[in-house]
Amino acid sequence: MKSLGIDLNPAAPLIAATAQSLPEQANALARARAFAEPLLAAETLDTGENTLAHADAVAEILRNVGGSQAMQAASYLVYACDHLNKPQEVIAKGFGDNFAALAMETTKLVRLQRQARQAQRASARAPSAIPMARSSAAQTENVRKMLLAFSRDLRVVMLRLASRLQTLRFYASAKLSPPEDLAREALHVFAPLASRLDIREVKWEMEDLAFRFLEPEVYRQVAGLLDQKRSERETHVEQLRARLQAELAAQGINAVVQGRPKHIYSIVKKMRGKSLGFDQVYDLRALRIVVGSVPDCYAALSWVHSQFTPVTQEFDDYIAKPKANGYQSLHTIVRDGALRPIEIQVRTQAMHEHAERGAAAHWAYKEAGVKGYAGVSASASYDAKIAVLRQLLAWERDLAGEHGASALDERIYVLTPGAAIVELPPGATAVDFAYSVHTDLGHRCRGARLDGVMVPLNTKLKSGQTVEITVAKEGGPSRDWLNPELGYLVSHRAKAKVRAWFNALALHQTVARGRDSVERLLQRLGKTAVKLDDLAGELGFNSADALFEVVGKDEFSLRNIEQLLRPAEPAPAQEEQALVRKSRSAPASAKGGLLVVGVDSLMTQLAKCCKPAPPDPICGFVTRGKGVSVHRADCSNLREMLARNGERVIEVQWGQSPQSAGALYPVDVAVEASDRQGLLRDISEVFTKEKMNVVGVQTQSVKGAAWMTFTVEVAESGNLARVLGIVAELRGVRSARRR
Repeated sequence: MKSLGIDLNPAAPLIAATAQSLPEQANALARARAFAEPLLAAETLDTGENTLAHADAVAEILRNVGGSQAMQAASYLVYACDHLNKPQEVIAKGFGDNFAALAMETTKLVRLQRQARQAQRASARAPSAIPMARSSAAQTENVRKMLLAFSRDLRVVMLRLASRLQTLRFYASAKLSPPEDLAREALHVFAPLASRLDIREVKWEMEDLAFRFLEPEVYRQVAGLLDQKRSERETHVEQLRARLQAELAAQGINAVVQGRPKHIYSIVKKMRGKSLGFDQVYDLRALRIVVGSVPDCYAALSWVHSQFTPVTQEFDDYIAKPKANGYQSLHTIVRDGALRPIEIQVRTQAMHEHAERGAAAHWAYKEAGVKGYAGVSASASYDAKIAVLRQLLAWERDLAGEHGASALDERIYVLTPGAAIVELPPGATAVDFAYSVHTDLGHRCRGARLDGVMVPLNTKLKSGQTVEITVAKEGGPSRDWLNPELGYLVSHRAKAKVRAWFNALALHQTVARGRDSVERLLQRLGKTAVKLDDLAGELGFNSADALFEVVGKDEFSLRNIEQLLRPAEPAPAQEEQALVRKSRSAPASAKGGLLVVGVDSLMTQLAKCCKPAPPDPICGFVTRGKGVSVHRADCSNLREMLARNGERVIEVQWGQSPQSAGALYPVDVAVEASDRQGLLRDISEVFTKEKMNVVGVQTQSVKGAAWMTFTVEVAESGNLARVLGIVAELRGVRSARRR
């Protein structure tokens, strides 16, 4: 039999004969099996199970839980996809687009999960920096998220639940142990989803089978304890069932009383969760009463409580307050005459059908078209659709509570070449993928292949694709990647890594520039033997690079280094000492409206670092060759100079000379605000109205925040405080202060 190489499949005559004459859904089950049989009969799954036998079993499971014939038919088409050249085209032609879409989506999910398990097994064999327990937990969580991502078509979910249950049954019947990751997925991913959808038949059997494979010793121990007194317990339960059936009928309550099986995994969970011994598990003896109406439920409960001793703290009314998945029933535990605990559930027939089949009873809404078919109308199933979606949203809330993030938020799941799953935000690109795998892979990313095909780096990824990155031996990211219009990056984490790379590059260039300046100075001074780290330490820096950084930014003058390394000068002459000595004699006037106390006609200049203006407290510092540099008394640069050369300080004050009349002084004003249109104009208008000339503006805006520096000319700084108060009241301004 040919498989992957065929264009015309063995079932083509059947498709041709039926596609034109039959509606899309008519006889779907029989046609699907006939279509798939020649493709699957001789094939086996990677578990070793015959593929056709597996599909037959999946269809039977779906039938037992209420799935329609169309749902059962899909189980054959899913497995046929692997043996067709153009599966979507072939299935759509023979069965319609609805079946083709379902088969392709389910096949895609099957492949993703298979690849995820293979990657996990490979990582278990290879040395890794990630502990295996954490790696397994992360992959299990990714499979759960991936299943949720596909669960918008609920039929896909049901097909996967039925398939996984059959796989566990196959291993059990063959007396083989499945791979641990497969059993773990069943227990921690598929069974909780079946529980959320309230398909209890599937949930209970899957839990027991998976637990049997994962913890065989505990399973056998509990099974043995159940078997020890099984005969006595079953006899007692049957006697009690017959008594309740008869006496409820005598009370006029039409009821069916059944024994309820207790599942081993639920017993173990209860023992572990409540730290109970086996004899303390109350519901080893359990009955279910099914009645015709809600009033009959409460009437039956009242009679049971009158005949037995109820354990009041063990009563739950899920009829008045249903569970999140819609489950309704009355639960009570009573003791018989021998004080043996018995669990009794009371519910209506409708509640019982929902409890046993849950969401599976509502698959029709997905399969019915606008007009409906097979007696099911789309409008009649609207409430069922809403109920099922509520159940999925409830499971989403469960995940959000456990992991702090929504799992149904349109995430995409792609694969590495090694088949590990990578979760990305919608719209993510190959560059996002590269940074998600490793920062260095992102920096050196130069090309990408999706499923083996070369694509541009800004191509949007889709779930299920395998992404392979081509890298350069060295180099870094492109600035274009940060341009949102080009669409290279979506992930905030990846964007932050690119920005960090360019920030580090800028710092490296600044340090290199500073190093070059310092080394040229040392060569000029003939001090090339000086250790750079020692020099930085003497200047108050932690390292040479820290010194180079501030020099490269022009924030630290090379004159400071020169003064440190220059030999001590001889003591000044008597007349020079008079220049630098403070004096309390009458002040002499100086240019620019400044008075240098005790010295006449000494050149003065206003320091550019702090830009003093009257009536600021000021202080003078005698420089070499440039006279007195006048600083504000609170200037940080002045403090550093005084710490090194305190003898050069000289007292100065503002004077009232003809030269100072009408003088203007430049001062810097720093404004921080929320960026908005017209902000710069509004601030400038305030200075204009206050007759302050703006001679310079610097602005910077980052993520909606604006930082502005205005250089304005003032006659005195006292008036500036009032103007800054007006600026601070403008809309969006957070602070306005003098620098």
